[in-house]
Amino acid sequence: MSEPHLHQVIHDLVEEEHSLENLPSEGLRSQEDQDRIREVEIKLDQIWDLLRQRDARRSANMSKDGTALRPASMVEGYQQ
Repeated sequence: MSEPHLHQVIHDLVEEEHSLENLPSEGLRSQEDQDRIREVEIKLDQIWDLLRQRDARRSANMSKDGTALRPASMVEGYQQ
Protein backbone atom coordinates (compact mmCIF):
# COMPACT_ATOMS: atom_id res chain seq x y z
CA MET A 1 0.00 0.00 0.00
CA SER A 2 1.29 3.45 -0.83
CA GLU A 3 1.77 5.95 1.97
CA PRO A 4 -0.85 8.38 0.61
CA HIS A 5 -3.30 5.47 0.57
CA LEU A 6 -2.36 4.52 4.15
CA HIS A 7 -2.93 8.10 5.27
CA GLN A 8 -6.36 8.09 3.59
CA VAL A 9 -7.24 4.82 5.35
CA ILE A 10 -6.15 6.39 8.66
CA HIS A 11 -8.30 9.43 7.96
CA ASP A 12 -11.33 7.28 7.16
CA LEU A 13 -10.85 5.07 10.23
CA VAL A 14 -10.47 8.07 12.54
CA GLU A 15 -13.70 9.54 11.17
CA GLU A 16 -15.46 6.23 11.76
CA GLU A 17 -13.99 5.97 15.25
CA HIS A 18 -15.21 9.48 16.13
CA SER A 19 -18.70 8.78 14.84
CA LEU A 20 -18.87 5.54 16.83
CA GLU A 21 -17.57 7.26 19.96
CA ASN A 22 -20.30 9.88 19.62
CA LEU A 23 -22.91 7.17 20.06
CA PRO A 24 -24.41 6.82 23.55
CA SER A 25 -22.02 5.77 26.30
CA GLU A 26 -20.72 2.22 26.79
CA GLY A 27 -23.73 1.05 28.76
CA LEU A 28 -26.03 1.96 25.89
CA ARG A 29 -23.87 1.11 22.87
CA SER A 30 -24.60 -2.16 21.18
CA GLN A 31 -22.05 -4.92 21.46
CA GLU A 32 -21.59 -4.64 17.71
CA ASP A 33 -20.67 -0.94 18.05
CA GLN A 34 -18.25 -1.67 20.89
CA ASP A 35 -16.64 -4.47 18.87
CA ARG A 36 -16.31 -2.21 15.82
CA ILE A 37 -14.65 0.53 17.91
CA ARG A 38 -12.11 -2.02 19.09
CA GLU A 39 -11.52 -3.27 15.51
CA VAL A 40 -10.94 0.29 14.30
CA GLU A 41 -8.50 0.99 17.15
CA ILE A 42 -6.52 -2.15 16.32
CA LYS A 43 -6.44 -1.40 12.59
CA LEU A 44 -5.20 2.14 13.32
CA ASP A 45 -2.45 0.74 15.56
CA GLN A 46 -1.40 -1.66 12.80
CA ILE A 47 -1.25 1.03 10.13
CA TRP A 48 0.65 3.47 12.36
CA ASP A 49 3.10 0.67 13.14
CA LEU A 50 3.59 0.01 9.42
CA LEU A 51 4.30 3.69 8.79
CA ARG A 52 6.81 3.72 11.68
CA GLN A 53 8.52 0.64 10.20
CA ARG A 54 8.84 2.42 6.87
CA ASP A 55 10.16 5.59 8.51
CA ALA A 56 12.76 3.59 10.42
CA ARG A 57 13.92 1.78 7.29
CA ARG A 58 14.03 5.04 5.34
CA SER A 59 16.15 6.61 8.13
CA ALA A 60 18.54 3.67 7.84
CA ASN A 61 18.69 4.08 4.05
CA MET A 62 16.92 0.75 3.59
CA SER A 63 14.09 -0.18 1.25
CA LYS A 64 10.55 -0.30 2.62
CA ASP A 65 10.25 -3.76 1.05
CA GLY A 66 10.94 -5.39 4.43
CA THR A 67 7.86 -3.85 6.01
CA ALA A 68 4.52 -5.52 6.53
CA LEU A 69 1.32 -5.08 8.45
CA ARG A 70 2.00 -6.87 11.71
CA PRO A 71 -0.61 -9.03 13.43
CA ALA A 72 -2.86 -7.37 15.99
CA SER A 73 -1.48 -9.63 18.73
CA MET A 74 1.99 -8.14 18.17
CA VAL A 75 1.01 -4.50 17.75
CA GLU A 76 -1.39 -4.52 20.69
CA GLY A 77 1.32 -5.91 22.96
CA TYR A 78 3.59 -2.87 22.59
CA GLN A 79 4.36 -0.85 25.71
CA GLN A 80 3.49 2.84 25.47
